[in-house]
Amino acid sequence: MYLNREFARQSLELHLFFGRIMKEHSFFLQLGFTPRDSNYTQQADDFRREFDKLLWEVISVSDGVISQEVLNSGEVFTPYTLDAERASTYYTGIHIPTDITKAEMELMENKRYPDNQRLDQIVYDINQRAIELISSLIKFKSMILSNVLSCKMFTVNYPLLIDHIMREAKLYLVMVQKLQSGEEFDIENEALEQEFFWNRIMAEHSKFIRGLLDPTEKDLINAANNFGNEFDQLTKEAKAAMDNTIPAAQVTADSLAATKEIRDFKAQGTQGLLECQVKSIIIPLLGDHTLREANHFLRLLTIFSK
Repeated sequence: MYLNREFARQSLELHLFFGRIMKEHSFFLQLGFTPRDSNYTQQADDFRREFDKLLWEVISVSDGVISQEVLNSGEVFTPYTLDAERASTYYTGIHIPTDITKAEMELMENKRYPDNQRLDQIVYDINQRAIELISSLIKFKSMILSNVLSCKMFTVNYPLLIDHIMREAKLYLVMVQKLQSGEEFDIENEALEQEFFWNRIMAEHSKFIRGLLDPTEKDLINAANNFGNEFDQLTKEAKAAMDNTIPAAQVTADSLAATKEIRDFKAQGTQGLLECQVKSIIIPLLGDHTLREANHFLRLLTIFSK
């Protein structure tokens, strides 16, 4: 089995970020169904639990393998994650295992060579299970979206949100498949594609936040709306850079500045939700979820800007 020398580290770091994102997608879907569709609620709960299992497997072999850069980025956990999980468990009655977050917080930085053959085999097997699980979740999300768009189902989740989380799952799947095939995976070679993807995600986060805030939160609504417009423009600019009509470096610089601002907005918003200072229908874990995605994008942009 030939794999690139960074295979184990890259795979585990990818799962630590995206595996958590997928389990939370399942949680958000689980909360959105009506009593009539309790079978979908159960399926979403099953996916959530399967991603919990996947994360435990990843954590069990990540100590001493993953980089300090990722651990410090805020994409795996933030200062708010534990409290957001506890608050979301309290509000919903759905048990979210905070032991996973605590275990992630105790992971150590890269201290051993990541292409150890035994480790590579373990990670290869994890990736294979992840591919099957992600593929099944994509089908589930696609079925939900189709039902919603054809008026066969009602859910409190926006159709755009369901499409949004399906695109994230598809990106995750493609990246795991590339690693599994033994490709030399250099994220810098996909800088503009990543910027196009994540600028669009940031724009949609802004619009979801805008739509889930209480109508009385006028300042926050205006701020979210402005971020939505800004990231819509950045998405267009990233596409133009992909077509070589504007300089890529300028798009990266503009995206970096805007993402720092929305990161701070999301951090303040998540803290406000936890302190009961923001009126909304936003579950606290959703605030922390979007914050981690902004942190992930910031880490990528910092790499690209070099």
